[in-house]
Amino acid sequence: MNNKKDIKKVVLAYSGGLDTSIMIAWLKENYNNCEVVCACGDVGQGKELTGLEEKAKKTGASKLYIMDLTKEFIEDYIFPTIKAGAVYENKYLLGTSFARPVIGKKLCEIAIAEGADAICHGCTGKGNDQVRFELAVKAFCPEMEIIAPWRIWDIKSREEEIEYAEAHGIHLSLTKETNYSKDKNIWHLSHEGLDLEFPANEPDYDKILELGVTPENAPDVATYVTIGFEKGNPVSIDGKMLDGVSLLTQLNDIGGKNGIGIADIVENRLVGMKSRGVYETPGGSILYHAHEVLESLCLDKETQHYKQLIALKFAELVYNGQWFTPLREALSAFVDSSQEPVNGTVKLKLYKGNIINAGTASPNSLYSEQIATFEKDDVYDQFDANGFINLFGLPTKVKALMDKGLLK
Repeated sequence: MNNKKDIKKVVLAYSGGLDTSIMIAWLKENYNNCEVVCACGDVGQGKELTGLEEKAKKTGASKLYIMDLTKEFIEDYIFPTIKAGAVYENKYLLGTSFARPVIGKKLCEIAIAEGADAICHGCTGKGNDQVRFELAVKAFCPEMEIIAPWRIWDIKSREEEIEYAEAHGIHLSLTKETNYSKDKNIWHLSHEGLDLEFPANEPDYDKILELGVTPENAPDVATYVTIGFEKGNPVSIDGKMLDGVSLLTQLNDIGGKNGIGIADIVENRLVGMKSRGVYETPGGSILYHAHEVLESLCLDKETQHYKQLIALKFAELVYNGQWFTPLREALSAFVDSSQEPVNGTVKLKLYKGNIINAGTASPNSLYSEQIATFEKDDVYDQFDANGFINLFGLPTKVKALMDKGLLK
């Protein structure tokens, strides 16, 4: 580890939120008035970027990089995860998880270009994000010093952070009463802390929700939407071809208005503890549902079932920050191969928080009306089932006969 005196320039992963707002001053105080270069990854958090450069410089940063990563985030991280069908613990659509690797990778590029001595992040020692950021750093600049203030400073709570900010004249647009811990990008918005730390408390959704409404407040008339896919990637809405950013933005709007994608989750963090959060993922919930429906039409049984197995591991790798690993890359290669026939359209009915299938079509459909029909057909000989069941059930029959002493 470098001596503090050797650290003359630090690249700080900066959001302008509570943690990173005070870290500029803290770094300069504790690392011999080092130069602090801020870097913010734009992954679609919208208005949160407004005034960020002025704020960073006003609190002591020498400059601010705003990295336009939204397109890359969607195409290289979100879409591959959707295609894998990866969902963490059956509910979490990985909104924060897969945003960290793309940001971490770009932090390394800036740190190298700037000739920085260290990279600093604002993640707590209790959270998952410290791992996600630092594994990206280890992958792209393994010799870089990492500074994680939450693991070494004397501040122990968000209340103390606010007091530190007030003592150093750092303006914050939050209060102790409204200080939910949030993470927002084009995929989702998470809420943690305050009353949500107690699982027995029902979330005050009218107070919390920002991307949409509750199912109770959604329209009384259903909304229909048709999503087109090419090789597993979503490419169109209602027949109109769209880039990833436009497509997800539009689905967020449609889903939010219909109360789609609200999840109250208690999850197992990588560091071992359980945490509770409320997640809003309106567009993402629609895409996951639509993709799964189309796969059921286009994939053969063995591939579909095996994909379900690897989806669990893929979700764990993403959640644990192991995006830049040989295993994740190998799983993605398998997924990409499996998605060649996943082409077609999925029509969905959105109604008060529900996503209801309303029709699926694909040029690669493996569904045959002629074979599946309950009416008379000339392609399936039902008598063949006799031999199949006799052979398929032979181990069961042999075991039963042995137990009864009827077989030598």
